[in-house]
Amino acid sequence: MSKTRAAAETPDRPHLPIRMLHDRLLVLPEADAAERQTSAGLVIPATAVGPKKLAWGGVVAVGENVRRVEVGDRVLFDPDERAEVDLAGKDYVLLRERDVHGVFEEPAAGERTGLYL
Repeated sequence: MSKTRAAAETPDRPHLPIRMLHDRLLVLPEADAAERQTSAGLVIPATAVGPKKLAWGGVVAVGENVRRVEVGDRVLFDPDERAEVDLAGKDYVLLRERDVHGVFEEPAAGERTGLYL
C-alpha cells in the first residue's frame, strides 16, 4: 500500500508521475471564466478590477500528513498564493493543507445552504 493517496486513473484524470509529501495537495484548478455575470444580469468584463476572488479546484493527490482533505474533494483556495506545475500537459496547483479555505459539501436533497459564494 502506498503512503500517498492518489486518484484512480480515469480518462479525465490520468496517472500522474508524482508522489505528494507531507501536508501537500495537488489540485487541478477549475477553468476561470473570463467574464462573469451577476445575479441581476450585469456582465462584468475580465478587465474589470474588483475584490480579490478565491478559486475552486479538484484535489487529485494528497500527501501522507493531510488529515481533512481527500482525493476528489472540491476545494477553495487563494489563486495568488500558489505554486504551479505542469504534469502530463496540464497545469496543476501545489498547496499546503493549511492554504485551503474550505471544502465543498453537497447540500442534502431539498435543503438550501443560504451561502453566497
